Amino acid sequence: MVSVGRHKNITLLSYSEVDSVSGYVGNFHVKVRRKPRYVDEEKCTGCGTCTEKCPWKKNPSEFDLGLGNRPAIYFPFAQAVPRVPVIDTQDCAYFLKGKCRACEKFCQKDAIDFEQKEQMVEFDVGTIILATGFKDFDPRSDDRYGYGRLENVLTGMEFERLINTGGPTTGQVRLKDGRTPARIAIIHCVGSRDTNHHEYCSRVCCMYSLKLAQLVRHYVGAEVLEFYRDMRTFGKDYEAFYERVQHQGVQFFRFDQDIQIAQQNGHLEVSMVDVYSGNLMAFPVDMVVLSTGIEPRDDQHQIAKTFGVSLSPDGFFLERHPKLAPVETATEGVYLAGTCQGPKDIPDSVAQGGAAAAAALSLMDAGLVELEPFTSFVISEKCGGCRTCEGLCPYGAIEMVDFYGRMVASVNEVLCKGCGACAAGCPAGAAVQHGFTQEQILAEIEGALMQSLMEVIR
Repeated sequence: MVSVGRHKNITLLSYSEVDSVSGYVGNFHVKVRRKPRYVDEEKCTGCGTCTEKCPWKKNPSEFDLGLGNRPAIYFPFAQAVPRVPVIDTQDCAYFLKGKCRACEKFCQKDAIDFEQKEQMVEFDVGTIILATGFKDFDPRSDDRYGYGRLENVLTGMEFERLINTGGPTTGQVRLKDGRTPARIAIIHCVGSRDTNHHEYCSRVCCMYSLKLAQLVRHYVGAEVLEFYRDMRTFGKDYEAFYERVQHQGVQFFRFDQDIQIAQQNGHLEVSMVDVYSGNLMAFPVDMVVLSTGIEPRDDQHQIAKTFGVSLSPDGFFLERHPKLAPVETATEGVYLAGTCQGPKDIPDSVAQGGAAAAAALSLMDAGLVELEPFTSFVISEKCGGCRTCEGLCPYGAIEMVDFYGRMVASVNEVLCKGCGACAAGCPAGAAVQHGFTQEQILAEIEGALMQSLMEVIR
């Protein structure tokens, strides 16, 4: 990321969001809303003095998932690129009470700008790559796990921050009462492979559960119990890592759907039905770590609408073809990379990112685009201007244009993918699809009937 931030041909627009996208492949017009940081990016050196001097340090840290606190002016991520802080106006004393301005007083570069406003940036691009990522499943929606209700029940990401030396506890894993846990349970498939939530496998849960088990054995020394449905170690050397963890004393128990976490006699208890024996088993533990699955972002539908891409039934972006075009979408010039297209681990995400970049570069290098041969067109003389086809088109390829003083529909054949929705729905018969005119369809039917008749005669 540091190399990306320093590249002369790359412009990073962090703390921004895409407002709208119009146009088509080779001619996209994008509007980006840049939110005010109240820090001048050109002047700021990222020294961090403002974050150290800010007296308001009791705000829950998003990076530490609420396990630690941050000041009102902060870096959103520890490795943020560009390394420029942002002021949280809902927690800053100056924005709330008109006082303080400590960050401004201590900034040696005069980078603090309380008058900064929101900006709208517009630019034209030839291709677009979507890499919007995912969000973790929220286990609060399933009462079986007790998350948010029982103490010492954490998600895998929260435990990652606890055991990290740069985390809120400098790597010290402690229970709520300050004790070091002696027995930790790790639960697989939380939110995944579950008919109540997501039926798909999130692919990463098994491996990061094994990684957490190894970290616990190395740095905490606690006993580890892993509860899994199926162990899916599909990647290169993943099975060897699984065997190595087994030899480190980690215990594995296989369950199906029945698992429950409860508070019993001052400690947590994990109850499950063993797959092999069918017996109900209960295990007292000090801490439970939930391996939460991957799910689409909350704004996935809005992003899909903005960029003109489709969603699969599970809510992820839909590729053009799962094998032949895994990074392409139905909208020409828009490509997918990473977990926005579906659950995958880091190596697969990196590979797909490289493939998406190569596809975008090859299109730009070619300088031309091959259109679908079976696009639609509108016979202007027949069009009554009812706009029925405009509402039916899933690709936004139809617009109303002036035709000798009246408005008629017109198809942008670059955007059109030949689905035929407009031709099927046009009440006047003005919308027609290349290769599927009425005369051509009747000729095909006549030919098929003639062929059948000849076979009967023979």
